[in-house]
Amino acid sequence: MDIKLFDSELKVMDVLWKEGDTTAKHISDVLSKEVGWNMNTTYTLIKRCIKKGAVERSEPNFMCHALIPKEEVQKAETDELINKIYDGSADKLFTALLGRKKLSAEQIEKLKQIVGEL
Repeated sequence: MDIKLFDSELKVMDVLWKEGDTTAKHISDVLSKEVGWNMNTTYTLIKRCIKKGAVERSEPNFMCHALIPKEEVQKAETDELINKIYDGSADKLFTALLGRKKLSAEQIEKLKQIVGEL
């Protein structure tokens, strides 16, 4: 993915991923409640997402449509984290994640299954 989205832009995208195509006004209403942003802030962020090619605008009513799937952004962000913080080593990230808390037997089995499928 060649598009870099900032945290504030990801909040706009998250509304679209959760709710599907919707109006800019609805996105503004949601983010006003969740984050406290005013309408101008939200519209500016939506326009930045449009300019970057992450969101498509259509009329009537300033309808917004996510052009990038959430999974694509998750992969790109994970790759960036691995490269930036863990020297490109996914196993170092995996070790750090596992060392953070006690896992249930069910979670351990799920992880074994995932690793076995690699």
